[in-house]
Amino acid sequence: MNKVFIIAEIAQAHEGSLGIAHSYIDALAKAGVDAVKFQTHIAEAESSVFESFRVNFSYEDTTRMEYWKRMEFTPEQWKGLKEHCDQVGVEFISSPFSCAAVDLLEEIGVLRYKIGSGELNNYLMLQKIAATGKPIILSSGMSDYNELEQTIRFLSPYGNELSLLQCTTAYPTVASQWGLSEIQKLKDKFQIPIGFSDHSAGIVAPLAAVAIGASILEFHVVFSKEMFGPDAKASLTIEETKALVDGVRSIEESLYSNYSKQDVSKFNDLKILFGKSLSINKDLKKGSTLEISDLESKKPGDKGISAKEYQNVVGKELLVDLKQWDFLNPENLA
Repeated sequence: MNKVFIIAEIAQAHEGSLGIAHSYIDALAKAGVDAVKFQTHIAEAESSVFESFRVNFSYEDTTRMEYWKRMEFTPEQWKGLKEHCDQVGVEFISSPFSCAAVDLLEEIGVLRYKIGSGELNNYLMLQKIAATGKPIILSSGMSDYNELEQTIRFLSPYGNELSLLQCTTAYPTVASQWGLSEIQKLKDKFQIPIGFSDHSAGIVAPLAAVAIGASILEFHVVFSKEMFGPDAKASLTIEETKALVDGVRSIEESLYSNYSKQDVSKFNDLKILFGKSLSINKDLKKGSTLEISDLESKKPGDKGISAKEYQNVVGKELLVDLKQWDFLNPENLA
């Protein structure tokens, strides 16, 4: 059985605090996720003073670039986060947003790369990542089919293992924006593993995605949805994450079980217990011709004639007197 790969994204929910970042790793490992994902921002390499805020959420950063600076960790701190993930048995993943960030993540030793939807046209960075030979997970958020096709065509010659996430860039998404119907369309079009990157702030959409074939799940996580930051309202809590992981594993168990309608013999006793046999709903004399209005069905299902055979007894003549609620047996009929 190929397990769904479950990625819990911290992103900037740590608010630049190394201690909080480590706390997330411990909490998410206990919740049972497969990977913990950060975002690696190197402000000078990635941004400029001209970048505007997507959401005006900050009380302490006058520019977006200031915010990115506050989200930075040193290389040694990043290595510590990676080591912590290794220790508690979750994979460390971080999305880079510059070539410099790729260099840093290579130094740390990441196993794969997740590309945010805003970076799908950043071929300069993509070629650097592709040259590592490592698996690449692409997010489709802001890209149409044409852009996705171009990016996949650009990456394909490098031979990396590619996968793609259905994603809608809205925070949070409502049901009409989940795009669950895109999962199969993307599978058919690109013939690569397709997952689901969720911003719904609930567990229904990702559970549904798994049920219809998503092989990767990604979602934002916060300790509380009241926390500061641009993604908090579109995130899951740790408790919701645990419920989601449990739900995904249950769906997998069901999808890959040996359950089959071909053999239901183990229900034979129950089928008798809950089955129905034909009986008479009124006193009838010998010689009476049975009408459908004379019949009732009663449990159990092994007392003479099955209720499914009622058509075969209508119009038959009784050979004996029967009292109300007596079961009807073949020897009672001419």
